[in-house]
Amino acid sequence: MNARTLGRVIARLKAKAPDWNPTALAEVADQTEHDPFRILIACLLSLRTKDETTGPAAERLFALAHTPEGMLRLTPRQIERAIFPVGFYRTKARVILGVCRDLLARFGGRVPDDLDTLLTLKGVGRKTANLVVTVAFGKPGVCVDTHVHRISNRLGFVRTKTPEQTELALRRKLPPRHWIDLNDLLVTFGQNVCQPISPRCSTCPVRALCPRVGVTRSR
Repeated sequence: MNARTLGRVIARLKAKAPDWNPTALAEVADQTEHDPFRILIACLLSLRTKDETTGPAAERLFALAHTPEGMLRLTPRQIERAIFPVGFYRTKARVILGVCRDLLARFGGRVPDDLDTLLTLKGVGRKTANLVVTVAFGKPGVCVDTHVHRISNRLGFVRTKTPEQTELALRRKLPPRHWIDLNDLLVTFGQNVCQPISPRCSTCPVRALCPRVGVTRSR
């Protein structure tokens, strides 16, 4: 699949996306007017956690605190109780407090708006940094999680083995105008239609354009 065809895929998915359930991160962004701090924390909570768990956990935590200063007034145990049952909730509570201390000590409590600086925060990887850059600040970035990695390969647009390889391949091949919206669009598509096992190909809006690489069973 070339970039032109992928552009057609993206256009069709955008047209259909309003009919699908939004991602937890999109809801956090909408509810907080794209507040960079809460988007950053929600991203950290979402790692290895399903959206139906991430959303309520973020809501409970932000009811207690929604700034670095406020978060540091909480104990690790209070954060753990608020975010349970997200994956690795004890570790994430410590990471959240560490990030808050770092933000206050190095950036006056503000979340950096560039990828390289975000990556200097302990516990922040490329997926989280790219999401913050794109969702919170509207800057170009390519965020690749399991959905984006799987679907990009299933469409035949890339042939990669890891999300990191997929990010680099998409940066090379995909026009920057598509970067910002790509993650939320493909994650929503992956959760609602193009699922890991037995995707819903019979109702897929891009079925005619998709070579279905690696698909052995579908609905």
